[in-house]
Amino acid sequence: MQESALNWLQLQLELLLSPATWWQLAVLLLAAATASLVNQRIQKLLETQASVTLRGFRHIAARSIQRLIWPLIALAVVLPAKAILAWYQLPLQLLEIAAPILWALALIRFSIYLLRKAFTINPLLKSSENVLSVLVWIGVVLHLLGWLPAVLLFFDGLAFTLGDSRISALSVMKLVLLVIFAFTIAIWLSEMISRQMQRSANISPSMRVGFNKFSKFILLTLAFLFALNSVGINLNSLAVFGGALGVGLGFGLQRIASNFISGFILVLDRSIKPGDVITVGDKFGWVEALNSRYVVVRNREGVDTLIPNENLITSEVINWSYADPNVRVIIKVQISYDDDPEQAMALMLECASASPRILQDPIPTVRLMEFADSGIELQLRIWIADPENGTGSIKSDVNLAIWRAFKANSITIPYPQRDLHIKSMPNNQLPDEA
Repeated sequence: MQESALNWLQLQLELLLSPATWWQLAVLLLAAATASLVNQRIQKLLETQASVTLRGFRHIAARSIQRLIWPLIALAVVLPAKAILAWYQLPLQLLEIAAPILWALALIRFSIYLLRKAFTINPLLKSSENVLSVLVWIGVVLHLLGWLPAVLLFFDGLAFTLGDSRISALSVMKLVLLVIFAFTIAIWLSEMISRQMQRSANISPSMRVGFNKFSKFILLTLAFLFALNSVGINLNSLAVFGGALGVGLGFGLQRIASNFISGFILVLDRSIKPGDVITVGDKFGWVEALNSRYVVVRNREGVDTLIPNENLITSEVINWSYADPNVRVIIKVQISYDDDPEQAMALMLECASASPRILQDPIPTVRLMEFADSGIELQLRIWIADPENGTGSIKSDVNLAIWRAFKANSITIPYPQRDLHIKSMPNNQLPDEA
């Protein structure tokens, strides 16, 4: 046993000291040095350039090229050198090991970049990155040991027949991996399209939302069909699935489908868009986001209400900023019949400048509306352009200014008054004399 180990060590030492091994080590050192040099040059280029075009390019390059450039440049050196050594029939043991390792490193870095661009960073994403790295490295180890074909054959043998289709564990694994990869690419592309649409000033907010939804739906559908076709599943067999889906929509999913379609209707007819101030029933607030199933409405307390899209189609909705963001606010005040209404109206008009949110075009106005039971009713009518900030602060500032102006000019705000006239009272109900 000891003698065989010594023989193996001696053989490895001879291989290490042979000129063919030196050539392979030289190729690996050249690949590492070239990749590092190119990486440094690109890094300096991205840091020194300040043009608008390159700033947009830097956002992608800093996370994609920087992560991929080292293994790709190293492969660009290793693969031609491997072909040259094979032409001269020289040993390739080290390069046979280095090539799949570099491919695995490039695949892992590219996949992690796609995951981080497509999804928000969270603990689940970090664990997914670890699982992905482990799976790729397990595949590389199996390839280097020569066990990968046997493992794939074993999983392919775990199969059963369903109709005319043969379903194996290997095909299921391929389908899951392809669906994950295709969905990741689709979500990444949809997010990139969304960012480009957000930068465009010539497209309305509702059209941005609609185009983003439509592109995401189309990309995810194409990704799913691509994954099914890649593993050899006949797309004609989806007709049965489509019929089952139709039955499901008829029995239990009609509300979900209705909300989904209503979301597209809201976007296409532009009746509600992000930033609009709306009232639905007793819910008042501004539209934060239009999602596939619901609309997010935030009120003045900072509470988000999720309203199904179907409710916005079938019920009455007050859109305060549908055509014009200006909203009129009416402040009612009563004065005593002993006071001069013209003086009070002039003072109320001066109080219309109590808040900077009050617009001067349209100009504020004061109207004498009626002679009420307790006094003369006056109305101050003012306009604001930011109803999403509420009207409570406006009314408070103006009411406080009116109160101070009336106090300074001795104008009375009357209490509710009722005159009671007693026509007669029976003698037996008169109070007893003391």
